[in-house]
Amino acid sequence: MGNDRTLAVLLTADQIHDRVRGLAAEIDGAYPPSRQPHLVSVLKGGFMFLADLSRALQRPITIDFMGVGSYGAGTRSSGVVRLTKDLDTEIEGRDVLVVEDIVDTGRTLAWLLDTLRARRPRSLRTVTLLDKVARRTARVEVEHVGFPIDDHFVVGYGLDHAEQYRQLPYVAVLGEPGSLVGAVDPVAGRRG
Repeated sequence: MGNDRTLAVLLTADQIHDRVRGLAAEIDGAYPPSRQPHLVSVLKGGFMFLADLSRALQRPITIDFMGVGSYGAGTRSSGVVRLTKDLDTEIEGRDVLVVEDIVDTGRTLAWLLDTLRARRPRSLRTVTLLDKVARRTARVEVEHVGFPIDDHFVVGYGLDHAEQYRQLPYVAVLGEPGSLVGAVDPVAGRRG
């Protein structure tokens, strides 16, 4: 992978799979049977979660993507949100479910929700795989949370550091270069 950082598995692929199915059941129960939620995934990190969640839902859905960024190549949010890709379809009068990989400070999600609310959806809800409540600085409501996590920089299952590690089937804490505590083989996911 071109660097000497270590990974410590935080959530296994099986844990993620089981929780995604549970979230899908929660979401199915949150909408009347006649409703067709419009899932809006935040690129790039949310694509794996969206793919698995959309297959686990037991109702018709539509899907769209937005690109927003606040990290760059760092491990802390810069706090400056920028739109990199807008929706392809109108959401006025639709039931919108924002699908996030991780909610950290909440600033990006708050900006995104404000932006979407201005487009007058019928309803606007949020699901996130990971929730770092300890870092929250913005007031945001997240109706469906996969896993609350401590304040670690995590990668895998769509989440990256400088565009690396997205392909991992698990979520891992990214260690500092040279750290050996909890080190795993980043390809196999096994401890070294």
